[in-house]
Amino acid sequence: MTHILLVEDDPAIAMSLKVTCKREGWQMTWLDNASSVLPMLHSNEAQDLSAIILDVGLPDGDGLSLCQQIRHTPDIGRLKDIPVVFLTARSDEVDRILGLEMGGDDYCAKPFSPRELVARLKAIWRREQLLFEQSAAAAAVTEAAENANQHLSALSSGSTPAHHLSGQALSFECQSGIWHYQPLNYSLMWQDTKLELSNTERKILLTLLQAPNQVFSREQLLNAVSDYPDHRLARTIDSHIKSIRKQLAIVDPSRDVIYTHRGLGYALCPA
Repeated sequence: MTHILLVEDDPAIAMSLKVTCKREGWQMTWLDNASSVLPMLHSNEAQDLSAIILDVGLPDGDGLSLCQQIRHTPDIGRLKDIPVVFLTARSDEVDRILGLEMGGDDYCAKPFSPRELVARLKAIWRREQLLFEQSAAAAAVTEAAENANQHLSALSSGSTPAHHLSGQALSFECQSGIWHYQPLNYSLMWQDTKLELSNTERKILLTLLQAPNQVFSREQLLNAVSDYPDHRLARTIDSHIKSIRKQLAIVDPSRDVIYTHRGLGYALCPA
């Protein structure tokens, strides 16, 4: 059963969303304060969570800061990368940008329709699955081409193919290095090291990995990570790319992985 964590101090909103979740056949856990969230995420009750709906203005803390704490808490496993949707009474563009940069995947401005919130959650999950399937398909095509080349050239070195698919897990090698993705725990590894990425940052990398030789514009990357893209927020992609590069530099500071093509966008190849 889909399990949603709602962190919201308004009982009326909580009750409305609880009814909506029940109608969808989902389980909802409600917390009305920020201080209870991390202990809950460390508990067995959180192991089947699918998403967090997080109010920005909580009585004992800031939902934006709480989201950042979640993203940087390694001992909660896959929950560190769980999709987060903000509920906010703030409608300014700066506030929306800040929420996305702090690790949020989407937002709903109050007052909002519970049905819209459900649609946004489903869109996030659908986009995540689509990104994985497209990455897996791209890797499979490359694997087939490489295996054919190996067969034709009758290589006898005993080396294993660079690309390997096993169930839903994905492993492959391209010019930028060796990558492994496990959707069950949202784990993306580069050069055998797990990258500490937000959900949005991981989606951006998966999009780039679909076509390492393609240059993706900011708008294309924004479309890839959100079903409700606001192209006025396209510049937030630059912030996410900067954050991704920092994580990659921790693994190998001497290597360039994401290249900027001025006036065009980003790619995993220099030209």
